[in-house]
Amino acid sequence: MKRKHNLAYKVSAVSIIVNLALSFLKLLAGILASSGAMISDAVHSASDVLSTVIVIVGVAMSRKKSDADHQYGHERMECMASLLLAAILALTGGGIGVSGIRKIAEGNYETLAVPGLIALIAAVVSILVKEWMYWYTRAAAKKINSGALMADAWHHRSDALSSVGAFIGIFGARMGYPVLDAVASVVICLFIEKAAFDIFRDAMDKMVDKSCPDELVEKMREVVRKQDGVIDIDDIKTRLFGDKIYVDVEFSADGKKSLEESHDIAERVHAAIEQEFPAVKHCMVHVNPYHG
Repeated sequence: MKRKHNLAYKVSAVSIIVNLALSFLKLLAGILASSGAMISDAVHSASDVLSTVIVIVGVAMSRKKSDADHQYGHERMECMASLLLAAILALTGGGIGVSGIRKIAEGNYETLAVPGLIALIAAVVSILVKEWMYWYTRAAAKKINSGALMADAWHHRSDALSSVGAFIGIFGARMGYPVLDAVASVVICLFIEKAAFDIFRDAMDKMVDKSCPDELVEKMREVVRKQDGVIDIDDIKTRLFGDKIYVDVEFSADGKKSLEESHDIAERVHAAIEQEFPAVKHCMVHVNPYHG
C-alpha cells in the first residue's frame, strides 16, 4: 500500500513540474505569436497543475485507515477527487469554447492577428511532451489501480489532443485563414469536455456500487468452483468501492457436513478470492446446503 502511494506521489510531482514548464512556454509563445489557440492551450496545461494537486489530496485521503465513522475505509475519496477534477475540466473547456465562439461570431476575421511561427513550434513540443505524460501516468495508474491517477492521465491526453487542434488552427491561420485559430479553440473545448465526461462517468460508477465486468466475475466463479467442498455456486455479486472491490459469494456444499467443516470450505473460498484478486478488499461468503 505504501509503495502504491509513493508511486502516485512521484508521478504527480513529475506532472506538476512538466505542466508548469509547459504552461509558461505556451503562454509566452501565445502572447509573442498573437495566438488565441495557444493561449487557450496554455490555460488547459495550467489547469493540469490544479488537477494533479487534487489527485495528490485524493490519494492521501483514500490512504487513511478505517475508523469508527468510516468502517469501510476511505477509498471513495479518490472518486471525489476525480469528480472535482471532471468539474474543473468541464469549466475550463467551457471557457475556452465560449471565447472561440465569440471570435467566430464577431466575423471580423481580417482583424484577427496571424499567429507567429513560435506558436507552431510550441504546439509541436506540447503534443510530444503531453503524449509522453499520458503514457507515463497511465502505466502508473494501471500498476496501482488508481482511478484518480488514471483521470489525470486522460487529462494529459486531452491536453495533447488540444495541442493538435491548436497546431491545425495556427497552421491554417498562417496559411491565410486566421479564423481557424479561433475554430481550434472550439475544437480544444470539445476534447476537454469529452475527457471531463469520461472521468465523471468512471468516478460515478465507483460511487454507486457498479458491478465488475462480466469477464472478471467469471474468473471469480472459476476460482470458487476449484475449491474443495464447493458443489455449486448459487450467487455471486460484486461492487466497486473506489479502487477496491467487494465480493459476496453464495455456494452450496454437502448439507450433512458439520458446521466446522462447512466453515473451513467457506474460509478456503474467502482466502482464494482475496489472494487471486488483489483489488478485492473483502469477500463475504455464505454457505447453503446442497439439495440436488
